[in-house]
Amino acid sequence: MLDNISISNIMNSLVPISRFNKGEANKIFEELRETGFKIVLKNNSPACILLTPEAYDQMLETIENYRLFIEAEKRMSSATAEDFIAADKAMQELGINDADLEDTDVELE
Repeated sequence: MLDNISISNIMNSLVPISRFNKGEANKIFEELRETGFKIVLKNNSPACILLTPEAYDQMLETIENYRLFIEAEKRMSSATAEDFIAADKAMQELGINDADLEDTDVELE
């Protein structure tokens, strides 16, 4: 929903706060469902951003993924060869063999 943000979309998403005062909240919320976000203007300055719950969840997930990426980058930049363990050694220590993994589905995000 927020994937195609352009200047045109942003301009069409500007909503003067006076529209709320005129009883147009339902219409604004319908528009919000279509666009994913609205920028509410008060005295021609952004006062708040309205987001759909889906757009908000997407934003939070993106922030969390970025935070995890930064953490992984930090760890990798300070890692040494001694910090790593071979997969076969890890499996041996955990008592896992290839047969145990054959019918296992793994989903990576």
